[in-house]
Amino acid sequence: MLPTDNRLRRREDFAIAVRRGRRAGRPLLVVHLRSGTTDPHVPGESVPPTRAGFVVSKAVGVAVVRNKVKRRLRHLMRDRLAQLPPGSLVVVRALPGSGDADQAQLARDLDVALERLLGGGAR
Repeated sequence: MLPTDNRLRRREDFAIAVRRGRRAGRPLLVVHLRSGTTDPHVPGESVPPTRAGFVVSKAVGVAVVRNKVKRRLRHLMRDRLAQLPPGSLVVVRALPGSGDADQAQLARDLDVALERLLGGGAR
């Protein structure tokens, strides 16, 4: 499970990540990343934790399928939080094909999207 401190909950935070962040699309999902803006070297400023949120629409499937996809994505993202800059906001949007995908396919698409965003090769 994704720790509470690392969950994106507020609508405004989702909007910031989607509107001002970089985007990388894959066949099963789209990842939006807004890198942390807090400078850890400025005295008195603490580094906020990296937070992730998930968007799984009804196009993915019925409620059982949507919840399964969200659980899988949360589990995958938990293991990848350390790769992201501190204070980053990440939104993972599941596309309709993700309901039929297995864990390995979701992990592969998430890894490629994050690598593209962190490596500077976003398209």
